[in-house]
Amino acid sequence: MQHLGTQTLETPRLNLRRFTLDDAEAMFRNWASDPDVTKYLMWPPHPDMDESRRVASEWVANYSKDDFYHWAIVPKDFGEPIGGISVVEKNDEIRMVHIGYCIGQAWWHQGYTSEAFAALIPFFFEQVGVNRIESRHDPRNPNSGKVMLKCGLRYEGTHYQADWNNQGICDAAVYGLLAENYFQK
Repeated sequence: MQHLGTQTLETPRLNLRRFTLDDAEAMFRNWASDPDVTKYLMWPPHPDMDESRRVASEWVANYSKDDFYHWAIVPKDFGEPIGGISVVEKNDEIRMVHIGYCIGQAWWHQGYTSEAFAALIPFFFEQVGVNRIESRHDPRNPNSGKVMLKCGLRYEGTHYQADWNNQGICDAAVYGLLAENYFQK
């Protein structure tokens, strides 16, 4: 893989960009403090702005690494982040990136997450040179799986009691897309 770091990407409705320290307030307000947003995630809701500032500072510091990928999802007509999408795991030996995402409730079911994820796919296959893009979700959160399917990932199966989130030990529905399938289209 030719790691390029978090590059600015654009879609018809979104700017996908690096987080800044100034985004902490929007992060806290728009999604990170909401227990419904974090219900099936691996991090608890932020109890206060200080936690959002700490997390934003950590991300900003990591942007110096060319293998760190974490985008703010910013609707062009709103102007501030409503969520994030990132590589939460990678394996250079098999050229794989695992994508995770979350978005504020006010923007659920409007196609923003699918639009953001779809923008990452050509970036990773065509520019970074990955062989596999994968993602997973708790089957109790089927809308997350719909995002993956809409973006062309294929359901590969469910690993039973193989993951954990804020609900405890959980199943993991796994989806993937290979470079050979992407380039056949």
